[in-house]
Amino acid sequence: MRQIGQKKAVSQRLWSPFFAQLWVLVFLVEFMKGSLLVAILPVYMGETLGLSAGIIGLAFSLQYFGDNAFRAPAGWMAERLGYRGTMSTALLFTLVAIIMLSVLTEPVWLVVACLLLGLGTSPLWPCVMTGTTEMSGPNNSNGAAMGTLEIASMGGTGLGPLVMNFAMAYYGHSYGMVFLILIGCSIVLLLVALMLPGSNKITAARDPRRSAAVSSGRGIKQKQQLWKGIKETIRTLKTKLNVNPLIYPALFLQSFVIGLISPVLTLYARTDLGVSPNLYSVLLIAGGGVTVLALIPCGKLVDRLGTEYFLHIGFLLAGITLFFFSTVRSIPLVFLAVALIGLGYALILPAWNTFLAQLIPESERATVWGFFLTLQGSGMVIGPLVSGFLWDRAGHTAPFIISGVVMLLMFGCHLALARHPRRRTVRA
Repeated sequence: MRQIGQKKAVSQRLWSPFFAQLWVLVFLVEFMKGSLLVAILPVYMGETLGLSAGIIGLAFSLQYFGDNAFRAPAGWMAERLGYRGTMSTALLFTLVAIIMLSVLTEPVWLVVACLLLGLGTSPLWPCVMTGTTEMSGPNNSNGAAMGTLEIASMGGTGLGPLVMNFAMAYYGHSYGMVFLILIGCSIVLLLVALMLPGSNKITAARDPRRSAAVSSGRGIKQKQQLWKGIKETIRTLKTKLNVNPLIYPALFLQSFVIGLISPVLTLYARTDLGVSPNLYSVLLIAGGGVTVLALIPCGKLVDRLGTEYFLHIGFLLAGITLFFFSTVRSIPLVFLAVALIGLGYALILPAWNTFLAQLIPESERATVWGFFLTLQGSGMVIGPLVSGFLWDRAGHTAPFIISGVVMLLMFGCHLALARHPRRRTVRA
């Protein structure tokens, strides 16, 4: 009876208006970023405006920098100012950035717009992870919720380029129309953000005294003491965040793998495997489809069985398959490798986020999520730089071989983390 009650509670949380709002925010933000960074900006800035590869690279680097470097401050703001104030303010930057991209052509303003785009999306995942963790109940059983959010993220990232490519073809490669669509998405995002709770409602129900403290301090005085609050947050991370130090390189490596693969996957498929554009689209759909279909059942099993074996199997499967992928030339085997990598990530994603959620102190959830996500996001910034170097200097298979090595390192890290997730000695 207790298990039935827990399942019912999890289902109710997933269907709550708050979680639905978080899901829409994730989907639309990733839809916009996928559209801009994959389908629109490389062609628009390079071919239409004739900008150099250096300018385009700088613009993209600043977008990633803004998105990752400001996640921890954004988490701090979410903890103090609430979801509504943090997300609505940030998404105003996103709306301004897209308007700038659509009407300005000078390189300096396009670079500034990309930085604003990164700043505008930086609070998303700290707010989403904090809100999801708060709904997870006393045992942090949020694997199903994490899997559902990953579907929103991957669905938005994948659908964005497909929809925008179709829109550009339908409207005669008119960038004006696609920018109008993205401006409309930004307005919808802003409206959804304005419906978010103004403060931490779930925590208020659990601890009225803490809620009153947060609400009373959510004024001008706290805004003026932002840097003081960040220093306090750093001190809190040093004294209250009781985790095994291995968690920090693991956070970096988990996204470093994606950063290694993503810039060269298309080139490798076209030049080395001889895959046609249409077949390559099918290949991506196959790998992504396996991941999406497996995410929710894997998330539910994580809630029931825990994270340990899912992460062990996922890291090991992904690592071995990446080595296999770098050696095969047969198209059926390539499809098999991509499907296995997709399955590995379906095992990893909800389990890894749930594992992290169990380590985070309740008193500083948003701040610590922001800190964790900043470390994790840094792998996406550095990975492409290393990938390009390996591609040019060590051969076309080198990024995939190193990715396999990194995944096996993650397997080793998690073996140690599973035994000792927290520090042996805790500071007073």
